[in-house]
Amino acid sequence: MLVHIVADDRNKISELRALFGSQHRVTSALLNDENRGPNECDALIVAVDLRNADNIAAFKEVSAALNSTARKIFVTDRKVRLLAAQAYALGATHVLFRPVHQPSLLAALNGSGKSNGESEDDHEGGARKAASEGAASLASMFSAISSGQQVDAAEAKHAAGGISDTIAEDGFSHWLETVRRHHEGTYQHCLLVTGTAAAFGLNLGLARADMERLYSAAMFHDVGKAKIPLALLDKPGRLDDRERAVIETHPAAGYDALKGTRGISSEILDAVRHHHEYLDGSGYPDALCAADISDLVRILTISDIFAALIEDRRYKAPISRAAAYEILCGMRGKLEAPLVVAFKEVALSR
Repeated sequence: MLVHIVADDRNKISELRALFGSQHRVTSALLNDENRGPNECDALIVAVDLRNADNIAAFKEVSAALNSTARKIFVTDRKVRLLAAQAYALGATHVLFRPVHQPSLLAALNGSGKSNGESEDDHEGGARKAASEGAASLASMFSAISSGQQVDAAEAKHAAGGISDTIAEDGFSHWLETVRRHHEGTYQHCLLVTGTAAAFGLNLGLARADMERLYSAAMFHDVGKAKIPLALLDKPGRLDDRERAVIETHPAAGYDALKGTRGISSEILDAVRHHHEYLDGSGYPDALCAADISDLVRILTISDIFAALIEDRRYKAPISRAAAYEILCGMRGKLEAPLVVAFKEVALSR
């Protein structure tokens, strides 16, 4: 097997080369060298900083020359929400985190391993694919909004539809397990909310058009967080009043970024802006009361709160689904009671 390593630092190349035995032929090149290596290889290992736009542009040139390579293994420095999703968007088949351990690398090369060193089986493939496509779409949207460009609404809706189809086929519990295992931070939350909303809509028996609006709204709901500093989004512990005020700008920021975008309806825009509104008027950003909150928003808000409670963060262990549902039940006057009752079957499903 011919393995080619592309890196932005010679030390990374040395670290990776040391993991191979005699059964592999290994070539390597620095990303910005004129001679970037062979035109064909069995596996490509990419160890570059994906936060650098120049690196991404340079890698795309390398990737174009090696388009037929079946295995593209990305190695990133740390578990940052953007990096793994960006890697999948660039065609990764696996993402490993430094320091890379030899068994994980060899498993990825042989096709017997999965991203982050987990074992992969056929049953998980559909959910993995849907989650990876969803994360890549989210990465694209966040990047576009950060740079003041329009998002690709059709791509996001397609990814959200894939999530809904996966849940209909494999079940909600399987989706939650897959997302928690492979994604983290804001992208994990958005994937969990999209899956939760899709499961809720399927359970309610919504018509196809209503399902599409719901899972699309869930996919877009937190894009305004692209305008929030990462250090604040990922801060462990309680936010102070000033930090909370900054976080609470994200629904309006998302609305402003998406309005006028082709393919995003007024109902979806309303859901993006108002998914933190409560029936008693205590929500934000517009302090709406019950009469002004649409059914779509009411469903999305329940899904959003539930997903936030059960998500797995580096600094916060998830609470159980049963405990999360009890918290929803305790939010009397804020959430629509009949919908909370209907959500029980989703929250506690196996």
